[in-house]
Amino acid sequence: GSPYQPVIEALENHPQKKFYNVSKLGGAKYDTLPYSIRVLFESSVRNCDGFLVKETDALNILDWKTKQNHVEVPFCPARVVLQDFTGIPAMVDFAAMREAVRNAGGDPAKVNPACPADLTVDHSLQIDFSKCAIQNAPNPGGGEAPRPAARLSPLRAQPRKGPCRGQPGCRGPCGEPGRHPAPFSTQIENTPILCPFHLQPVPEPETVLKNQEMEFGRNRERLQFFKWSSKVFKNISIIPPETGTAHQVNLEYLSKVVFEVKDFLYPDSLVGTDSHTTMVNGLGILGWGVGGIETEAVMLGMPLTLTLPEVVGCELTGTVSPFATSIDIVLSITKHLRQAEVTGKFVEFFGSGVSQLSVADRTTIANMCPEYGAILSFFPVDNVTLKHLKHTGLDKAKLEVMEAYLKAVKLLRNYESSSTEPEYSQVVQVSLSSIVPYVSGPKRSQDRVAVNNMKGDFQACLNEKCGVKGFQIAAEKQNDTVPVQYEGNEYKLSHGCVVVAAVISCTNNCNPSVMLAAGLLAKKAVEAGLAVKPYIRTSLSPGSGMVTHYLSSSGVLPYLSKLGFEVVGYGCSTCVGNTAPLPEAIRNAIKQGDIIACGVLSGTKNFEGRLCDCVRANYLASPPLVVAYAIAGTVRIDFDTEPLGTGFNGKSIYLRDIWPTRKELHTVEEECVISSMFKELKEKMEKGNKRWNLLEAPESTLFPWDSKSTYIRCPSFFDKLAKEPVSPHPVENAHVLLYLGDSVTTDHISPAGSIARSSAAAKYLTSKGLTPREFNSYGARRGNDAVMTRGTFANIKLLNKFIGKPAPKTIHFPSGQTLDVFEAAELYQKEGIPVIILAGKKYGLGSSRDWAAKGPFLLGVKAVLAESYEKVHRSQLIGIGIVPLQFHPGENPSTLGLTGREQFSILFPPELSPRMTLDIKTSTGKVFSVIALFENNTEITLYKYGGNLNFVARRFL
Repeated sequence: GSPYQPVIEALENHPQKKFYNVSKLGGAKYDTLPYSIRVLFESSVRNCDGFLVKETDALNILDWKTKQNHVEVPFCPARVVLQDFTGIPAMVDFAAMREAVRNAGGDPAKVNPACPADLTVDHSLQIDFSKCAIQNAPNPGGGEAPRPAARLSPLRAQPRKGPCRGQPGCRGPCGEPGRHPAPFSTQIENTPILCPFHLQPVPEPETVLKNQEMEFGRNRERLQFFKWSSKVFKNISIIPPETGTAHQVNLEYLSKVVFEVKDFLYPDSLVGTDSHTTMVNGLGILGWGVGGIETEAVMLGMPLTLTLPEVVGCELTGTVSPFATSIDIVLSITKHLRQAEVTGKFVEFFGSGVSQLSVADRTTIANMCPEYGAILSFFPVDNVTLKHLKHTGLDKAKLEVMEAYLKAVKLLRNYESSSTEPEYSQVVQVSLSSIVPYVSGPKRSQDRVAVNNMKGDFQACLNEKCGVKGFQIAAEKQNDTVPVQYEGNEYKLSHGCVVVAAVISCTNNCNPSVMLAAGLLAKKAVEAGLAVKPYIRTSLSPGSGMVTHYLSSSGVLPYLSKLGFEVVGYGCSTCVGNTAPLPEAIRNAIKQGDIIACGVLSGTKNFEGRLCDCVRANYLASPPLVVAYAIAGTVRIDFDTEPLGTGFNGKSIYLRDIWPTRKELHTVEEECVISSMFKELKEKMEKGNKRWNLLEAPESTLFPWDSKSTYIRCPSFFDKLAKEPVSPHPVENAHVLLYLGDSVTTDHISPAGSIARSSAAAKYLTSKGLTPREFNSYGARRGNDAVMTRGTFANIKLLNKFIGKPAPKTIHFPSGQTLDVFEAAELYQKEGIPVIILAGKKYGLGSSRDWAAKGPFLLGVKAVLAESYEKVHRSQLIGIGIVPLQFHPGENPSTLGLTGREQFSILFPPELSPRMTLDIKTSTGKVFSVIALFENNTEITLYKYGGNLNFVARRFL
């Protein structure tokens, strides 16, 4: 156990709950640590075993102030999140480990992941048919620009409302086309699909259903394997496909904030393969994204290693201007961080302004980490977080324990009390009061105009020469008006009049709350007696199912539609009927008077002439401002001094009278929306999904491998599982499998894309009776080592010096034949000849890929000899049992006069030590020495046992 047992205490008022009191252990030093580093410290104290996590590691973290950037520290996250099929290789390895442990005489049921692993099976299932479902939706949701809806009776376009037909589709809520075909994924079960607003059937091409069946069929094998995993392994839970909630919500649903295992408390933390992983830092949970091989190591009980990071404190001061929306705040903070050079560092928020950010704002800022390069953006738990957790349905007793624990270990942020502030590596200040709302336009989205300057700016655009901003309207014509008859009333159009107002939910993740703000503004406007002129084409495209949820559970939809913002974009006939062009009379008046008419939209990419050739000025604005400009009817307005319109009893109504305060917004968001969302999600999770529940899966302790399967097979990593560590075998008379140059990437080593028809993997799949159409990709077949081994070094861009041109080929020296890399390796293995790889500088660059180390291992590669390595790849080679050797500085194969056609013998001494020198003899009689790149004794131990997998499997014997 941990040498820190003495600091285990009972929690006040909850004597049965125990925890490591790290704040006592750390004393004054602990009090100045950033909160994110305190979480790292607690993890090192709790997991200290003297081998994988040493006492010196914990002390290094406590000395963060002087040690940052200088030491590597281990981190054992409380849990991992796997997304979809990145989880397959890890689960296959666990299944194979059970097999190996049984064969070695151990108890296979003991083999389980070391920490909880949640697998969200989501996108990959839907990606294929989302395209098809989307073509059927006239507007949001991603995929290509909309087509006319399938098989619709040509309805007479109703005279009221809707953007013009040429409106491009929004790119999906995540900014990736078609990632969440939301309205469809939630409704896969009940057909026909109903439009969630008008409750009319959406015409559905038969192909969608066929596709779903096919997709479920094609993934059935992998899904059954997942289902088996979730039944037989402890610590594995699976969120089945089609829970139909935005991905972030799933991640938040899994969050514990404080873990409690057998009455023992510790902070929640995680790593995940999901691109949204960092959003949990907004809830005060330390976590970031890693590759599949790192998550697997954590599941095996190995710590992650990271350089003790710098922590940049981001201080928020001042109060937010009432008209600034969440989007303004998020974008402004991200811009400050982008300028502050935070790449590769932790960011942590503090200061009086933090409490003004809702949890949704925080998780969005945390989610946008990749945009400013930080590893994560941490918001310590405070009262806002605790309130939020209450609304997500956490019970009171749990909340009490959580609060008491966080206080005891000083992880609860209290902005009122004058406790000592952490000392940060540097501080970036963001004044919230400096954040003012902007709109973009009138022609290019990069031209930003502050809202309070809009009237003057539009005036300037009228004066300016025709160009990126100007319209060049003669001074005497700038106040022209054109009378127009519409629906029996006369209206006057003038420059700057609004004729299109579209509230489009688009790619900002914090978008639900901003859409809600538009709804609350509409409610207050209607209650004050304001209206929108009937000729203005107004429309509302909610986009993702999340936004729908926000708008319907808060009860603002009727008010939006009263102002004319009717829902379009779900593909039902009412929606489609709402998409009508501008009325003829209005179009003629605009052309006749040469009027600069405006469109105001909240979705991106709608610029000049996209809407209607007659709408020459287009502004992008936040959803509530779109509603405000629609009510005003013009962009030539100064909201501070001019009223939006006249309400009941002829009273002038200003924007400030009806603008919802941040407090109102947060209250509605937390109390109506969040609580109903989590309630619904809990019900869904408990009920499960029909197809998932009906899916049959075995329940045996060992997985019944199907020899015919081309997706999942038992890999041979454990063939030499031994109880005792072996001293490393000398590598004798090895041939060089590949002689490579500099900067060989993990993609050269293990490509992820499609399987080329001439490749070794293709030959294998063809022999299994598959046609090229059914090959799928290397990524999808990660659970089949036969495909992945054949795919190793199968990149057509691979430049092997033996061949002289890019090709996934090599020479098998004993016979002199040129073969696919796999075929050559197979021959060497049959002949019992070990192989090594020669390479130049930076071997293993690029994103970490689980098969970039496993593949070469299964090809029989015993060692890589390179001039230098990418750090992560080097440790992965050791983790699989391949020794990374490095030439001495200034040496390389050509300076040593090596051709690569020799045979090499590597001599290991009985005792290995970090960075020791080894001798290599060649068949031509040359002897030279190289460095064995073991950084520490832990790595040597792992290597002696044959890598992580075998080291961990041995614990179960």
